[in-house]
Amino acid sequence: MMTQTDASCASLWHEGWYGFARHLPSPNYNARPAQAQVDLVVIHSICLPPGQYGGDEVQQLFCNTLDWNAHPYFKSIEGLAVSAHFYIRRNGELWQFVSCNQRAWHAGRSSYRGREECNDDSIGIELEGMEGEAFEHAQYEALAGVCAAIAQLYPVQHVAGHEHIAPGRKSDPGTRFDWMLLRNNLAWPAQCFPA
Repeated sequence: MMTQTDASCASLWHEGWYGFARHLPSPNYNARPAQAQVDLVVIHSICLPPGQYGGDEVQQLFCNTLDWNAHPYFKSIEGLAVSAHFYIRRNGELWQFVSCNQRAWHAGRSSYRGREECNDDSIGIELEGMEGEAFEHAQYEALAGVCAAIAQLYPVQHVAGHEHIAPGRKSDPGTRFDWMLLRNNLAWPAQCFPA
């Protein structure tokens, strides 16, 4: 028998796709390992070109349609095949590129909570922004909302930044990301978040 929580999840999710996100499927994903427990949310930041907001270049990157000649910076990432499950724009608009049941390509070489290859058992969320710059209130609201929804469907125990799962290699979302605000918005225990 479906409980009220189960019924609410069923209305929010369909095969790993979140009902309140704009869907734009990426080809950059594969199957999770058979024994994967999706218990980690990884927060990233991205903007393309660096320092410019509001365009569609991030969506194009995740869908392999970015014109590598459209900006000099794009030549440095030409051929990159990456994705995230979610992307949150500066205005809080939420996009989804990969079903959360699948393995998106967001973490790269990584390790957290004693496990390697964080792509296997995590959900990646990109925020439109740069390390060292503040994020918008609307982004924190959307982030807390989607994290709460994810935790209704998957056994989430940890939230970390890309900088925490790939220290020395990555530094996003960066020093201006407000971990305490996210923690307060979610009302999750301190042990769910980086020290």
